[in-house]
Amino acid sequence: MKRTLACMGAFTVAILLLAGTVYAAPNLTGEWKLSLAKSDYGAFPSPLAMTRTVTHNGINLALHSVQKSAQGEVASDYKYTIDGKESVNKVQGGESRGTAQWIGDKLMIENAREFQGVTLKEKQIWTLAPDGKTLTVDSHVTVPNGEFDVKQVFEK
Repeated sequence: MKRTLACMGAFTVAILLLAGTVYAAPNLTGEWKLSLAKSDYGAFPSPLAMTRTVTHNGINLALHSVQKSAQGEVASDYKYTIDGKESVNKVQGGESRGTAQWIGDKLMIENAREFQGVTLKEKQIWTLAPDGKTLTVDSHVTVPNGEFDVKQVFEK
């Protein structure tokens, strides 16, 4: 009986591994600097520089961003629980409502906010490179007059 249970347990783990549902979620903590050369903003204007400081502890994720553009510098702070529950963050001009959850070893963050009477939606997929030194954020942004994609590559 013990041997049968051990075999069933090993079989279950093997099936889950094949299905991609057993994984070690990466820790995203660090100071990340945007690589403009590796990023792709498409037709959207890119910043002059950006730094993201991420504090990731268990299901808690805090994100502090500082972005520099020709119009000046803007700082923003977001906090999420990586369990799919809604988080509300105060942002310039109002609040942002969003969720964060793991999709395999990738982090998916979805946000929506009202800005000057317009709804902005963004879906981000964060991918940490195996060496832990490159963080790629693929974003799909939806605004009333269209949709666009942005690829940001950050390095530690």
